[in-house]
Amino acid sequence: MPEISLAERGDTPEPPEASRNGDEARGVDIGARLLKLRKSRRLTLQDVSTMTGVSASAFSKIERNELSPTISTIQRIAHGLEVELVTLLSAEDDVNPVSFAGRRSISRAGSGSKHTTGTCNNVLLCADLKNKRATPILTTVTARSPDEYAAWAKSEAEIFVTVLEGTLVVHSRLYEPLELNKGDSVYYDATTEHTWTSKGPTNAVVLWVLVDL
Repeated sequence: MPEISLAERGDTPEPPEASRNGDEARGVDIGARLLKLRKSRRLTLQDVSTMTGVSASAFSKIERNELSPTISTIQRIAHGLEVELVTLLSAEDDVNPVSFAGRRSISRAGSGSKHTTGTCNNVLLCADLKNKRATPILTTVTARSPDEYAAWAKSEAEIFVTVLEGTLVVHSRLYEPLELNKGDSVYYDATTEHTWTSKGPTNAVVLWVLVDL
């Protein structure tokens, strides 16, 4: 899920998900992409820190692939730099895509732009289609406790989730933990801190949609 990473907490020691998982698992070299984008705009690390709310030291670690950012962190960076989330996570290099009427995108089974952390394995679907408010993501939740997250997610978005396999537990600062089984769905405001865990011996597999406000 789009949990908040240490990139939003400055110099706190890196959690397990901060370790580099390799280009194949991550799907795209986010560090190189952010470095290229920052340099092309002639921005300093302090500039991007002010724009995104991610500390300069953490942003530098992300650029050097010493810190693997979560989707929540990448979303904050995308908002601050005024690019789309999938632009940073897809294999395409175009940061100024052109939209047109009647567009569509198809993701075949096993395809998609991958991004893996220590708590979730994410695949962004239809990632080639830019300039959209809703981002569909297929996620396998490997975390079993909220303590596995550096911090809980909070972003300017709304989230729809439906469980495809296993049991998902949605933790929220407003509500008691919500247990969702196969076929169950929930739609909620992501501006409230939240996080996800799997319950039971198998990992929960969910299809969720991140909707920018």
